[in-house]
Amino acid sequence: MNKIIEIENLTKNYGKVKALKGVTLDVNQGEVFGFLGPNGAGKTTTIRCMLDMIRPQGGSIRVLGYDPQKDPVAVRAKVGYLPGELNLEGNLKVSQVLHYFNDLRGNQLDWGRVKALAAQLELDLNVAIKNMSKGNKQKVGVVQALMHRPELLILDEPTSGLDPLMQHQVYRLLKEANREGATIFFSSHIIKEVEGLANRIAIIRDGVIVEEADPSQLMTMEMRRIRVRFIDAVPEESLAPLAQFSKVHRERQDMYSFQVKGEVDGFIKALAAYPIADLDVERPSLEEVFLTYYAAGGKE
Repeated sequence: MNKIIEIENLTKNYGKVKALKGVTLDVNQGEVFGFLGPNGAGKTTTIRCMLDMIRPQGGSIRVLGYDPQKDPVAVRAKVGYLPGELNLEGNLKVSQVLHYFNDLRGNQLDWGRVKALAAQLELDLNVAIKNMSKGNKQKVGVVQALMHRPELLILDEPTSGLDPLMQHQVYRLLKEANREGATIFFSSHIIKEVEGLANRIAIIRDGVIVEEADPSQLMTMEMRRIRVRFIDAVPEESLAPLAQFSKVHRERQDMYSFQVKGEVDGFIKALAAYPIADLDVERPSLEEVFLTYYAAGGKE
């Protein structure tokens, strides 16, 4: 397969802080590649190095066959980029902002595509940027990344600030772009998002790629915190059948919390043997998941 992105032993420091500690990964043509990690793991730094927005201390990068430090314009001409922090001129209307991006790309765009993308995202092209919510500004960013049908999409947290319905609409647009031939590299800290979109993933933590995997393997990392209030007091020793599925923490005589990893089917079936008054399920943050799954920087 043709390698669209090739990164080898990438290092980047911010003063004494080592943001990237030898990142190596590659992305094949036509892939949807998920870059997963908690906030501060090095996802955005890696992306900015790929586009020559910042320069690394060491390592090598090739994007679409180009060295971005030598040919940054050639790289950006073929890339649709959505930054994690999108800054747009507040006094301009959405249409003016998108016309500006089109002018930068040689005014070759079919404006009908812009209107079609805006309609699918329920984006009003006549509103001033300063009057828009964070979610609507994110829609502008999605449109400008997709509108010129780039060979490569590089998206940093693409659904940030969007409501669930609009998140799914963005997923649909990305899958459509991929079917039309675009390679997609996107970062996220949402396990479900990566699991639903990506063909392959890399997981970064503290500036190091800790695992490359098939998205289906993310199920083994999923955790739920389940708080159960029983109808009567329950001795902890009587919950031994549940301990094989989870970690058990006693909060009071009739209430326990359970930390369940992976599928919950076996746990729920075992829990059915007890008289339950109430039950609450919480998904811990990805940071909590990673602290559990990658203890002290290495896999448990």
